[in-house]
Amino acid sequence: MRVGTFVLAAQFPGQGQGEALHRAVRSAEVAEESGLDSVWLAEHHFVPYGVCPSAVTLAALLLGRTSRIRVGTAVSVLPTVHPVALGEQAALLHLTSGGRFTLGVGRGGPWVDLEVFGSGLSAYEHGFPESLDLLLRWLREARVSAQGDRFAFREVAVVPRADELLREEASGPEVIVACTSPNSVRLAAERGLPMLLGMHCGDEDKAEMVNLWRTHALAAGHSPGAVARAAHVSAGVAQIGDSTADASEQLTKAMPGWLKQGLDAHVTVDGRRRTMRDPVAYTEMLCGLHPVGSPRLAADRLAATAERTGITRFALLVEGSGDLATTEENVRRLGAEVLPLLA
Repeated sequence: MRVGTFVLAAQFPGQGQGEALHRAVRSAEVAEESGLDSVWLAEHHFVPYGVCPSAVTLAALLLGRTSRIRVGTAVSVLPTVHPVALGEQAALLHLTSGGRFTLGVGRGGPWVDLEVFGSGLSAYEHGFPESLDLLLRWLREARVSAQGDRFAFREVAVVPRADELLREEASGPEVIVACTSPNSVRLAAERGLPMLLGMHCGDEDKAEMVNLWRTHALAAGHSPGAVARAAHVSAGVAQIGDSTADASEQLTKAMPGWLKQGLDAHVTVDGRRRTMRDPVAYTEMLCGLHPVGSPRLAADRLAATAERTGITRFALLVEGSGDLATTEENVRRLGAEVLPLLA
């Protein structure tokens, strides 16, 4: 079982953006101190839902401040960046960290980001496969050219090469794909890339997506062994308390205000209407799905998810209280009281 934290750098009502970022950095540092496996960094633009606009930049900082823990993006949004630029950054972090970096990518949403960064709605609606394939080529080949609908350029050298890590296993960084639909599951499976599955999904939904991924991966010609070894990641929420009631109360007091403020701030690029989750009901649902409660309950829920889905890697949101001291304590309890129960 590989348990890590999921860092949104969430700005709660009444907090400054610097405060949210400081809590995000501290939670990652404490995660390494507490023996956790990884830290996963989200990326958002123009909204207090998360105030980190560049997951790879924050990953670089955290890789420099840590020595053991794996750092990943969850996710870098491909429609708003050039895949070659992202590939160069990923290769740099992979090589300089000794292979501790994971590049998580996703399609994002139809937000105003697409207008601001000049990529347009088509990059979101149609361009993700082209961007993903160009990114993968950049991370795996010595020279790359492109003749696609969105990207076209002459052959150039890949510098630095992501597969020139100075150790026996010479390979590029791990790449995972955030999947929210059958189409994205198929896209990841055909390329043999593991999935990141969201915290809004229950075990039954995640198990179905894993089974669908296996079906598509085998049909695409990937070996049964490689399919069986695919290390998917399950996102969730963790709040460790002396009782389920105490842990749930901490989240239900703080998270709805953050969710309402953060989700309401999203603006679509084309004016399409959005259906918003009820913040209170969503928080209560998350508390019921994920390791929110005593250490024993948290360990049991993680083990149950692993048994039902086959997923043994977790990215757990630990900052749901909105408070720095409480977040640090939550991470420490996750490491000291929950991890031993999963051994």
